[in-house]
Amino acid sequence: MVTAAIKLCPLREVPMPRVVRAFPLRSSHSELEAFAAQMKAQRAPDAARFFRHYGVRSESWHLQETPSGPWVIAVTELDNPAEAAPRFAEAIAEFDVWFKAQVKAVTGVDLNTTPLGPPTTEVFGWSDPASKAGQ
Repeated sequence: MVTAAIKLCPLREVPMPRVVRAFPLRSSHSELEAFAAQMKAQRAPDAARFFRHYGVRSESWHLQETPSGPWVIAVTELDNPAEAAPRFAEAIAEFDVWFKAQVKAVTGVDLNTTPLGPPTTEVFGWSDPASKAGQ
């Protein structure tokens, strides 16, 4: 009888690219909330297809009140931002056009010209190496 030994190697964590954008809220809170509600309910199947099409693993929106007015902070983890951005900018599918129009209506940002939103530069980041060692 022949037996083989199999050595299992731990999976290496590969960081997912993250895009963080801050958009000024140019409409009312209720318009932003209505947009988010449509993404979660009526348009949820379209939104899921849309996000998957561009390699998005997760997206969240956060409303922050500041002395200069409210801002929407969007955090997106996706496979390849450099590849997805030009495809998104040129997209003319019905949902894509609707999504870009909603963003422009509530923030004034035209995702056809800045598909990743206003440019953002990370100036600080920290993660606990010990938390990764125990995984």
